[in-house]
Amino acid sequence: MIKPEQTNLTLGFIPLTDSAPLVAAKEMGFFNQWGLNVTLQKQNSWATLRDKLHVGILDAAQMLAPMPLASTLGIGCAKTHIITPLVLSLNGNAITLSQQLHVEILNENSLSHVTLPLAAYLLKNVIQTRKLQGRPKIKFATVFPYSCHFYQLRDWLSSADIKLTDVDIGVVPPVNMVSMLENGDMDGFCVGGPWNAQAVRAGLGITAVTSFDVWQDSPEKVLGLREAWYTSNPNTVLALTAALQQACIWLESTPNRFEIACLMSVSKYLNAPVEVIAPSLIGSCLTDKSMPPREIPSYNQFYKSQSDLINSPEHIRGEWLLSKMQSAGQLDNIDIPHGIVKQIFRPEIYEEMRVKTSETE
Repeated sequence: MIKPEQTNLTLGFIPLTDSAPLVAAKEMGFFNQWGLNVTLQKQNSWATLRDKLHVGILDAAQMLAPMPLASTLGIGCAKTHIITPLVLSLNGNAITLSQQLHVEILNENSLSHVTLPLAAYLLKNVIQTRKLQGRPKIKFATVFPYSCHFYQLRDWLSSADIKLTDVDIGVVPPVNMVSMLENGDMDGFCVGGPWNAQAVRAGLGITAVTSFDVWQDSPEKVLGLREAWYTSNPNTVLALTAALQQACIWLESTPNRFEIACLMSVSKYLNAPVEVIAPSLIGSCLTDKSMPPREIPSYNQFYKSQSDLINSPEHIRGEWLLSKMQSAGQLDNIDIPHGIVKQIFRPEIYEEMRVKTSETE
């Protein structure tokens, strides 16, 4: 049995559907099984979560997959060596457009309806017309500068040769996305569930494309923690990784996914109705109030019995994310140390956890 050096832990999370592994580990008692007394602390924004992790207010956290790279390189923050021993989820994001933009797309392309997933080139006539009329550019929101959301939105636009200078892109906390769409402050956003589904249920938007349509089975959320904390608490990290892996496995059952949707609906977690949390968990993408949902089996992927590598923070995943940061111009004039990905993405910790947990079975 793994004996953690530190048993009382505080973990940070953002109210999103793919925080399910953390909530499941807490509510199903998996943390307790591994000798951990965990407090889950909800954060309003990714920047706040990052800063609290950096200074040790949080022991560990759910993080966007590119965040440990940005933190360790000191991009947008003071350098803090963050590592990840576990991938918590794949996929999970979507791009939702306002109903007003939806109508503009139909009108400017002489269409009676759109086909989903929406091709980005349908925005080009809208962009041109707004420019000719002297109207504001299409304004999108993503959740963090160093996020898969930003890179996915960028790649979707690039597929139609739409430059980032053709649109405006801002950063908005996930929980504020829907209200900003409703107020007309944004024309669209790329965010994780349940906020796309909430916009659709409210009749405010159409979910045009999911992250699975842009990148298939890409790492989305990871477990992040300070390397210095790992050095002092290696067994604690093994126990934490084991509990969260157990939760990811538990979440492969559809009935369990319905159960976690109910548990996450309360105010201390997502504070959102089950009917907007559950769809993505069961592979259903709500698209528009007047249209049927799309079936996306891997919309939220936490584990797959046929492939036990989903949760392993393999180096190739970190290298790929680093290349996305590079192509976005975020690493210009940044010194990239040799082997930086190996210092951050730590599959050897994941493998040690698997060996030690198999010994206890």
